[in-house]
Amino acid sequence: MYHNIKGIKMTTRRNFLATSGKGALLAGAAAMLPGMASASGILNTESSDPAPDSQAAYDPKYKLPFRFGLGGVPLGNEFQSIPDKVAFETLEAAWDEGVRLYDVAPWYGLGLAERRFGMFLHNKKREDYIISSKVGKMLHASKNSQGKEIFPYGNSPMNVSFDYSASAVRRSIEDSLQRLGIDSLDIVYVHDVAPDNNFLEGRWLEHFDVATKGAFPELEKMKKEGLIKAWGVGTNCPEPVLKVMDVAQPDIILLASQYSLIDHENALNNIFPKVRVNNVSLMMGSNLNAGFLSGSNRYNYGGKPIPEAFLRKRQELLKIAKTHSVDLRTAALQFASYPDVAAAIIPGARTGQQIREDWDSMNVVIPQEFWQELKSKKLIAQNAPVK
Repeated sequence: MYHNIKGIKMTTRRNFLATSGKGALLAGAAAMLPGMASASGILNTESSDPAPDSQAAYDPKYKLPFRFGLGGVPLGNEFQSIPDKVAFETLEAAWDEGVRLYDVAPWYGLGLAERRFGMFLHNKKREDYIISSKVGKMLHASKNSQGKEIFPYGNSPMNVSFDYSASAVRRSIEDSLQRLGIDSLDIVYVHDVAPDNNFLEGRWLEHFDVATKGAFPELEKMKKEGLIKAWGVGTNCPEPVLKVMDVAQPDIILLASQYSLIDHENALNNIFPKVRVNNVSLMMGSNLNAGFLSGSNRYNYGGKPIPEAFLRKRQELLKIAKTHSVDLRTAALQFASYPDVAAAIIPGARTGQQIREDWDSMNVVIPQEFWQELKSKKLIAQNAPVK
């Protein structure tokens, strides 16, 4: 969910739907799911389905009331130019469906996504939704902006600097609050302090050290001040995810591009065990690999050529999905939601139709035979949760 040049337990699909937030869905499911609070869309998270014994000790520090959200990358004009009218129609459709979880960043369109989400959300009651943003990429207005070079479909007058110090983090959050028109953020992620961030010129560990001494303790301080409720890192690769748990106490991590039908074994076997031990929850980003699993001609972010192995795997997945009358996009979204450490999924959408389809995908019953065939043909890991 990033440009590359640059406790609630999910034990069943039923629990996912029970905490997604759509008013009509809540009313329809109330008889099946006792203990719901119907007025606000924020639900009692008690579940009649006990967690497996192996998960009993996992108790995430930060518990999200919503399990399905809207990612802000497309509305920052990452992939194509989205007119304001279409962007606001997309946000309106998401709200009408019941989406109350939103993820943005200064990086997405160099301020554009935050401004668009802010223009929509500032008329909503602040307590009715959860919003996350990010720090580490400071925006600076300039008559010689490089905005077009970074986001060709955008029109931002901003340049970017990378600063993970305490003072920069505080300034970045203040700037985000102004763009969003709100007085606090729920979640803040330290953004792309990672080896795949080419703007760091191979010195990501130096920047991570700055974050360890600056950003991380400052975010803890801001939690105590009430400006934020939770913090973590947001990256496309595993190294910072694992490292942050060694040097700090994050609450939630945005795991982007690392758990999908295409690529998930490292997360499953290395990241998930460590976040369980540390009681950290995961926001699952780029569940469709930037649209690859729903048919786009890109894989993740940065414009690199798609590996032939991934193209072949997608074809095999599509073939098996057709045999079982399963929509591959739907399967990909549900697959990302199944792990007990998955606090929520946040697919991006550029139209109202897309977000409605993604929401409806979480209502679809996928036959277990589909997942069994994927495992038998070694297309997904044997220990991957599939319900």
